[in-house]
Amino acid sequence: MYKVNSCEFNYIYNGRVFLPYSIASLVSHVKTNSQIEQNFHFEKTFISRAKVDEYVKLCHDTDILLCSCYVWNWEITVYLAEQIKKFNPECLIIFGGPQVPDLADGFFKKYPFVDIIVHGEGEKTLEEILEFYMNKQDFSKIDGLETKDFKTSLRTRMNDLNVVPSPYLSNLIWDLTEKSEGQKFMAIWETNRGCPYQCTFCDWGSLTYTKLRNYSDERLMKEIEWFADNKIEFIHCADANFGIFQKRDFLIAKKMKEEKLKKGYPIGFRLTWAKFSSEKIIPIAQELQKADLLTPVTLSVQSLDETTLEIIKRENIKFDKFSELAEVFRQNNIPTYTEIIRGLPGETIESFKKGLETIAKTQISTTYIYNCVVMPNAPMNYPEYRKQYQIQVGRSPIYLAHSSIHDREMNEYEDFALSTSSYSKNDFKEMHIWSWFMQAFQTFGILDHVQKFYEKMHDVSFIQFYEVFHEFCKSGNSIFSREFEIMEKHTENGIAGKGWSYFDENLGEIFWAIEEGTWLHLVENGNDLKNEILHFLNFFEKKNQLKTDSELQTDLVNFQIFLLTTRDDTREIKQMTFKNYWHEFFQSDSPLKNQEISYFFKNPVQENDYVKWGFEAIWWGRSQRKFKSDPRSIKILENKPITT
Repeated sequence: MYKVNSCEFNYIYNGRVFLPYSIASLVSHVKTNSQIEQNFHFEKTFISRAKVDEYVKLCHDTDILLCSCYVWNWEITVYLAEQIKKFNPECLIIFGGPQVPDLADGFFKKYPFVDIIVHGEGEKTLEEILEFYMNKQDFSKIDGLETKDFKTSLRTRMNDLNVVPSPYLSNLIWDLTEKSEGQKFMAIWETNRGCPYQCTFCDWGSLTYTKLRNYSDERLMKEIEWFADNKIEFIHCADANFGIFQKRDFLIAKKMKEEKLKKGYPIGFRLTWAKFSSEKIIPIAQELQKADLLTPVTLSVQSLDETTLEIIKRENIKFDKFSELAEVFRQNNIPTYTEIIRGLPGETIESFKKGLETIAKTQISTTYIYNCVVMPNAPMNYPEYRKQYQIQVGRSPIYLAHSSIHDREMNEYEDFALSTSSYSKNDFKEMHIWSWFMQAFQTFGILDHVQKFYEKMHDVSFIQFYEVFHEFCKSGNSIFSREFEIMEKHTENGIAGKGWSYFDENLGEIFWAIEEGTWLHLVENGNDLKNEILHFLNFFEKKNQLKTDSELQTDLVNFQIFLLTTRDDTREIKQMTFKNYWHEFFQSDSPLKNQEISYFFKNPVQENDYVKWGFEAIWWGRSQRKFKSDPRSIKILENKPITT
């Protein structure tokens, strides 16, 4: 009996770890071969980063090591493989997964302890490797692999995914998973494979570009039941475009809802919505919403610059349609978000700022801005593409928001676009500053209504407003200046290769996005923040030679803080009286009405634990917009005050 070990390392998220789905799918397939079933024993998959040295000792007599390689586990996987080879040189070490480069020039010189790398889908290739290994045959006859001596033809993708038995329904996943007391699990779930798009920054399309292939509806429904019965708290759907099959995905959402309402699980369902989301997915979203499983719908743009979009082979929905859809989803109480990629080839600092300004005018619920990560098998990493657009990359420890600070003895790394023919390294740094303005202050509700007031009353644009704010942050001694310095240092560290994750021991034992850390600092005390904003407005008014009435300014800032979720106000019902009709002013084209009015709404976060408050407000709550209340959701207090 041949001994097979495997690894699929990941990080811990709030005490939860991922089940080793990729390895389990491979093993599930190869065990359908009776000869392999009878001659190979598959040990439990290594998943804990903290135990890597223990794992090495377990492999002194291992015949084959299977390594599932991703950007978040490459370095630790390489370390494990190298150490095992030292103590067990006869062990056949096989690497596969999206981090294994298709263009492997120099790979085996750099990693001589790796014997085989598998390109593309691995199920059939691994089956043949094990058969040939058992029969001592020549691996060069197998499609889809590479060794130091040869590279074989690319393997044709499977047409029927259902030939791979579900590792969940057979409970094979538990046979391969090492458990510890109190450990909770998350599951990766595929309902299909493939992506019809070929964006150059993404390896999804380049790796799986093909007609989409679905698993059977019957299998998927049973897997949903399995997740609920096994109390799997979070399911991460691995589809590239959930909602693209509207009828089928509605049935999936309906089943997920039914299981959650009946059994309490799963708690969360994370997915990537179809690139061209439309109002047709509203019924799908509503089904998930009924069981509190809805993640915001993606209205994805990546960039708003036409030249950039052409370069990255990305065709966005027209922006008029984008704004229209954002409003349609809002009317149906479905949260939305958009993603911007910072540093795409073709982008300039001017086009980047203009894109943020355009998004700030929409009804989108929240915005995420990410570095342009250059992945090994993305078209953007092809030598001719990098040469054409003069892409220079930086390397830094991988950014994994909200992952545990523990088990970080060995960093994982990612490459990111640091400069191209269209922007310099200094421009890239400035893009980070403007990303911070957009996310921490505009999207998260520190200054958004203040900005919109000056735009509506004095025709001060988003860019003009934050240019003055930028100057204010650099010029004075204020809490905004303090946070600006933290952000600048954070950006410099990221560019220098020291990492993009932000940690503050007071905010819990996890890493944050820098804009989230900023927000958590600023909302500590609503009154202090109010005074800081008024201090900035005094600077802003002088700079723009404006003379807004001080009482009006104060009322405006009171409204801004009133909508904001702050630590010092955990009342169930928030209420306040204003001297102006702010709600009407910001939601219509009507002029500001100077008349007393009282508003109230239910506070979205009432948690008293300090760390959990931050989790609920801006980690779990970011996608649900719990960091601030929408003016459209507040109510007018007609009679006497509400007591809580």
